[in-house]
Amino acid sequence: MAKLLSKANSKESKHLHHITPENAGWEYVGFDVWHLSEGEMITLPADDQERCVVLVAGLASVKTPNEFFPRIGKRMTPFERIPPWSVYLPHHTETQIVALSELEIAVCQAPGFGDLPARVIAETDVQVEHRGKGRNQRLVHNILPENRPADSLLVVEVYTQEGDTSSYPSHKHDTPIDGQETYLEETYYHRIDPPQGFCLQRVYTDDRELDECMAVYDRDVVKVPRGYHPVATLAGYNSYYLNVMAGPVRKWLFTWEKDHAWINTEHYS
Repeated sequence: MAKLLSKANSKESKHLHHITPENAGWEYVGFDVWHLSEGEMITLPADDQERCVVLVAGLASVKTPNEFFPRIGKRMTPFERIPPWSVYLPHHTETQIVALSELEIAVCQAPGFGDLPARVIAETDVQVEHRGKGRNQRLVHNILPENRPADSLLVVEVYTQEGDTSSYPSHKHDTPIDGQETYLEETYYHRIDPPQGFCLQRVYTDDRELDECMAVYDRDVVKVPRGYHPVATLAGYNSYYLNVMAGPVRKWLFTWEKDHAWINTEHYS
């Protein structure tokens, strides 16, 4: 199995993914996915991590020592293609999440250090944009972009239609160059519709010291410690993925791969 590919645990385990800086071999990004039945609850600890809890599908109530966000959520599957409800949680905030329906939540984590309050990110707060043309189109939901307050986290979800590419032309964000590129670790949480399908994701560097191409199935996670990381869908299967990025500077600056940058000047961009 590719070392960058994390296979989901069975839904019976409830805890589908548990990715930490320690087991990923990096410094900033943590990522968990939970699949809960109605009435079940999980507790997130009061530690040094800020979190963005994304309701991928289902309804929930969220409670911290100072806030209560009752009955949030709307979509029951990510493939409704409407923005999700989410909750931003600062570090040192113990949080209880109760499932009010079958619930799939992603817990995005990175170092926290500020004094921001907990807040709901409603579907109407999510910035929606369409990118690309031709066979390189995608629908983007900016859940926690750099122009919204957080300490470290950047969170976005992307939809790609069958047969199209995304995270393309190939780009990277692994070398801090002032004003040009930032160092950001990244996870991709993939969902596929219909769920028996798969997409392809490649992670590679210019010198090919890192070069992995993966068949990615429903609920798999791909870890991107460095390098380029395009995604390609196959006929008959639509793609959703949730991206989490974090690094020493909370800014998304990237570099195109030179061989494919021409696509940005043609009708595909």
